[in-house]
Amino acid sequence: ASIPANIAEGYGRESPGAYSQQLRVAQGSLKEFETHVELANRVGLLDEASFREQLSSAEEIGKMLRSLIRAVERAQ
Repeated sequence: ASIPANIAEGYGRESPGAYSQQLRVAQGSLKEFETHVELANRVGLLDEASFREQLSSAEEIGKMLRSLIRAVERAQ
């Protein structure tokens, strides 16, 4: 929930600089999510297939965030 909330918050500020900053905060939230997934796997709350699927999804989201950050920063 933190990732889309950070994106929305930055977009709502109607400033490319603020948007870019919040997108970077969203990246941090994504890293937090990856850490939670890793911990869940280590303690046996997440099976290996689900673990790999979640990490793969996180990687795709990370790529999208990086692309969006570049686009926003080019527009400044």
